[in-house]
Amino acid sequence: MKAVISAYARSPFHFARKGQLAQTRPDTIAAQLVQGLLERSGLDPVLLDDVILGCAYPEASQGNNLARIVSLLAGLPEQLGGMTVNRFCGSSMSAIHIAAAMIEAGAGDAYLCVGVESMTMVPQGGLNFSPNPWLYEHGDAYISMGNTAENVARKYQVSRADQELLALQSHQKAAQARASGLLRDEIVPIINEAGETISEDGCIRPGTTLQALALLKPAFSEQGVVTAGTSSPLTDGASAVLVTSAEFAAKHGLRPSARIVAMASVGVDPAFMGIGPIPATRKALAMAGIGVQDLAVAEINEAFSSQALACIRELGIDPAIVNIDGGGLAIGHPLGATGARITGKAASLLARSGGQPGQSRRYALATQCVGGGQGVATILEAI
Repeated sequence: MKAVISAYARSPFHFARKGQLAQTRPDTIAAQLVQGLLERSGLDPVLLDDVILGCAYPEASQGNNLARIVSLLAGLPEQLGGMTVNRFCGSSMSAIHIAAAMIEAGAGDAYLCVGVESMTMVPQGGLNFSPNPWLYEHGDAYISMGNTAENVARKYQVSRADQELLALQSHQKAAQARASGLLRDEIVPIINEAGETISEDGCIRPGTTLQALALLKPAFSEQGVVTAGTSSPLTDGASAVLVTSAEFAAKHGLRPSARIVAMASVGVDPAFMGIGPIPATRKALAMAGIGVQDLAVAEINEAFSSQALACIRELGIDPAIVNIDGGGLAIGHPLGATGARITGKAASLLARSGGQPGQSRRYALATQCVGGGQGVATILEAI
């Protein structure tokens, strides 16, 4: 059996610490999102086989097997299990991979794949950072993500001007998509701790200019080229994808947007973490038996401008098909939630952009770099 993307939704994404979701617990955000997705899909949750949730720092308000906590908070049947997985910012894409593999193995038919991160309540690095002393001294396993972005910019000769242009374009595309109503259908409004209904993203800056970006100081190195404007913001938010078999979708009246045809995960030098999408994408494309010329859509997470540009260039992907409604630089990057967002988004964009069975350009790519030196990728096919 082949797995398909049968539904996708996300919460609004907002700045950590100062945004409208900063005081709302991540389990609360995720539970409201799950309720909204299931209500929109019309699927009876009793038919689900499992809840698989990705979170990069599963501790404190994100701890205690968050998948099970979210399931119970959302009022799902108590006989439904839950599993929390961690591949840092690739966590919820890996949740989708697990679900697809379970379906192809015949172990189930319907999986709710969720991703969430409150970078307000559990900051990057966690609340109790305790690195292995030997590895801390003898490797780059714990290198800051900003320093990896500088390393990539230097090695792949990505100029500051090019990074700032990508950031500007990301904000422009996201602002245009929001103004045109193209983000409305994917967002489930969240009621925050103050009782306010939050229905739009908070990180997009429509007024961003190249002049303003050029005035920012380097964020990670005095002589560096990476700034806050060319880095994804610290973000709070959640995303969810319903992964089912094609037969299950047809039986229960679901309308899948894409078929999952290949999945890949790889490791790379932690010092150059941002290049993870390059080998991951090549591996996934080879598994699917296609090339970049067959892609109609590509969602590459913009953790940093430097790494996104390096990956786009090295893979030879047409920039016109990349992050059509804006990327992480503008929309935000709530670590554990991003994988499900870009996979669900790639599927919906594939359906929207007219990728059709029988055409050569009928595939979509979702890929991201992962802290610690990894990359993940998913290839989708139009239905």
